Amino acid sequence: MRLHGHPITLSAYKAPQVQTNRYFQQLDLPEFERFYLPESMTPFTDLSPLGQKEFLVDDNRSVVTRDHVLKVDGVDFYQNVKGIGSTTGPFSRKPFKKTDIAGFLKNGLIKSRILREREVPRPRYFTGEMWSRGSPYGIQGLDYASIALKAAEMADTPTSIHGFRICPIVKIIHLPQDLQEVRRIYWYTQFKGPMVQETRLVPSNVRIYFHSDKTLGGDTSWVFDLFQIDSNEKAFEFETNFLKSGMAILTLFVRSMKDEGDGTFSGLDYYDVFLDKDALLAPDGTIFWADLEGLELFNFRKKDLEEKMEYQIHRSRYEFLYAYEQIEIERIKRFGNPIDRKVHFAYLLKEALKDDDIIELVQDGTSLNLDIGNILGEKSARKKFTILDFA
Repeated sequence: MRLHGHPITLSAYKAPQVQTNRYFQQLDLPEFERFYLPESMTPFTDLSPLGQKEFLVDDNRSVVTRDHVLKVDGVDFYQNVKGIGSTTGPFSRKPFKKTDIAGFLKNGLIKSRILREREVPRPRYFTGEMWSRGSPYGIQGLDYASIALKAAEMADTPTSIHGFRICPIVKIIHLPQDLQEVRRIYWYTQFKGPMVQETRLVPSNVRIYFHSDKTLGGDTSWVFDLFQIDSNEKAFEFETNFLKSGMAILTLFVRSMKDEGDGTFSGLDYYDVFLDKDALLAPDGTIFWADLEGLELFNFRKKDLEEKMEYQIHRSRYEFLYAYEQIEIERIKRFGNPIDRKVHFAYLLKEALKDDDIIELVQDGTSLNLDIGNILGEKSARKKFTILDFA
């Protein structure tokens, strides 16, 4: 499958240092060991590019290849580079101009280089302005990238943390010292750590609601066409995979749980990342979590585990079910065969969870409940949650 989007050509450079995910250390991936710059950023370095490469614009500061580059765990993945600069300033909706950037610079040589260059249409810059907790605007910080790499290396296969599917970060690409000087470009608060790029694998450039040109929630019909869902059977399969992977998102903590031996349990929880914008869809309906820097290990005492499990479900449940509803509406519109909403959902959920060793579906009177366990088999850490009421 070829992806759709706005093309962008970037210059490729040899990276001075690269960190590699343990799952990918034996693979020869030269395209993943380079950093990539838009034309507007080339005045900041004296290095000569190795060549140029075409990508598609993806989100605010990322790009993705049009064609898949690697098959992992049976899935076709595309190369994604995170941290190639943004087209607007952190405190503006207007496109960057070279004079906006030159005004921050005290280095006369770089300043003159920028001003000599032609005005590039929709230029991209990364800067030293502190954006989120560990990330400079338009690029990525090493601390955040290291969190993402640690989460990726927790996986039991390259793309799965006990059923929670991830877009693995393959390499952290360190930038040369001259580009680190971009930290001096800031409006209010300076990011002071090392700047890096991430190279990741993604199953598409389609998000649930936000940060994609086309999203599942925004244009479900377009997504059906792109993923070639051209029969009722394929739509059922898509829905089943969506539910299977979504249930794993709702129960991430118990899928990554570890007994710390001091009366507490650790596990992954979400920090400043959300299903609506930080996850991507595979053509078969499986949801893959993309922004791994927002997955962090937290510790909880046994008495607090049930509350944590319930909170994690509620955090994404509505967005998850809203998206599922859009898929079902499109299925009926295209292929007919309307089925009672609750009966159909219950059937698909049973199919989705039939091989899941964390969640068991239990009928309790007029309610369908999730009986949620954990990878440790810890009996005191179980939770029942009503996912569907029939009455």
